[in-house]
Amino acid sequence: MSTQRTTREWQQADSAHFLHPFTDHAPLAAKGARIIERADNIYIWDSEGHKILDAMSGLWCVNVGYGQTALVEAAAAQMKQLPFYNAFFQTATPPAIELAERLAQVTPPQFQHVFFTCSGSEGNDTVVRMVRHYWASLGQPERQVIIGRNNGYHGSTMAGASLGGMSAMHAQGGLPIPGITHIEQPYWWAHGRPKGLSKDEFGLVAAGWLEAKILEVGPDKVAAFIGEPVQGAGGVIVPPKTYWPEIQRICDKYGILLVSDEVICGFGRTGQWFGCETMGSRPDLMTFAKGVTSGYVPLGGVMVSDKVAKVLIEQGGEFEHGFTYSGHPVAAAVALANIGLIQEQGLVERVREDVGPYLAEQFESLRDHPLIGDVDTCGLMGAMLLVKDKTTGEAFPSELSVGMVCRGHCFGNGLIMRAVGDRMIIAPPLVMTRAQVDELMALIRRCLDLTLVDVANRGWL
Repeated sequence: MSTQRTTREWQQADSAHFLHPFTDHAPLAAKGARIIERADNIYIWDSEGHKILDAMSGLWCVNVGYGQTALVEAAAAQMKQLPFYNAFFQTATPPAIELAERLAQVTPPQFQHVFFTCSGSEGNDTVVRMVRHYWASLGQPERQVIIGRNNGYHGSTMAGASLGGMSAMHAQGGLPIPGITHIEQPYWWAHGRPKGLSKDEFGLVAAGWLEAKILEVGPDKVAAFIGEPVQGAGGVIVPPKTYWPEIQRICDKYGILLVSDEVICGFGRTGQWFGCETMGSRPDLMTFAKGVTSGYVPLGGVMVSDKVAKVLIEQGGEFEHGFTYSGHPVAAAVALANIGLIQEQGLVERVREDVGPYLAEQFESLRDHPLIGDVDTCGLMGAMLLVKDKTTGEAFPSELSVGMVCRGHCFGNGLIMRAVGDRMIIAPPLVMTRAQVDELMALIRRCLDLTLVDVANRGWL
């Protein structure tokens, strides 16, 4: 179909009818959307024929890369046999059951049950309903409050956006909803690189903010704490290694549920199957999406620990919650093929033992660039901070949007790298090779050099 229209015709139809997520539509209409027509491995091609290295895996999700015929064939076969049936009315389909079994095998041992959704946002909405139902079933309905983190991201639905700590999202729609509060994020640089504190010492301080909030709210009122092992959309904020074990200790001390949002970190991204395994926590609930199907079809869910499932099954009665597409058979079939591919190709091990460490080594080499103040990596996730003065750590004024300037040079030179403020972030497909890491780094350096010249010419240095 795409060959039947020119790029401009696609752009005109897009601006006339398509309302994009997280977009200011007036400038987009004036500029015209980038039209993506095809993809293979870690590359995409636009309607003008430009080849682009997709260092964001679509939107953190195409873990096994583009063009995997096993996933396409799994979807086609399931569509022919049973394109849809629901999980209501005490029914189930074989793909959904098999996927539940497989997820119990690859997740940490406390998880033997799963509740399926269509997305991570819906998964986190489910968490709100489930943890409150859990405590009510135990005779403690007053335990309603869920604690999240500033700059955390848990989706864009009313509950998901409330759990997250994005101020711009809260400003639209009267968020957060009642019963949700936040603590500061464990971002060492944003807190001024506190003098006298190592990163590990700072990690303990940052975790202590949870205990302070629990005491402020009242331990008998707190239901759960939710966080991403590594904050993704917030800028690939990799916490100090002391942070999550201390968070776990605090949750255990006060008997509150711990929720690990694995939508971005799950299915090999951090070098383990799930980020909580990398960071050293033992969550009671775990949301997932994105990498479960590598984005080929929508699917999400919540892994439910034995501790929580036992109460829901034995004491909770009917759980008044669900979705038409919970356990969709086509999505489940694709997820099974995707997990099989991750296992067959040893992608988790490759991220942990080979390509992930190599990416970390290459990212460290960026510290010599005049614009780079700091770098972070975890598995196949990475971030670099653009600063005005790397000696003092002085930031560019936020209104200059230097990150967006850099992103523009990336798009113009065949690279997708995301800007979160002045943090430039990547999360490439897990099939990436060392040679492709080298290709990525050459592109990054070229775009940083172009950005340096650009900001200098604008008089911003």
